Amino acid sequence: MNPSPAHAELIATFNRAEADAAHKFGLIKAAEKKGPKAIQTAIETAAKAAKRRDSFAKKLGVLGVSLKD
Repeated sequence: MNPSPAHAELIATFNRAEADAAHKFGLIKAAEKKGPKAIQTAIETAAKAAKRRDSFAKKLGVLGVSLKD
């Protein structure tokens, strides 16, 4: 079954948010060398990205779109 265009757009947005969250979590490792304030900022940014990703996943779940392969 092909997803509707609205579903496809939401899935694409979710995939971008998922990639962004993964990238932000990777930045925490890079911030280790810059000190505790940089680490805290990276953690907060990664948490926001994860929250955004989870929000899109929830919207897709409500529409009945499974993200599991």
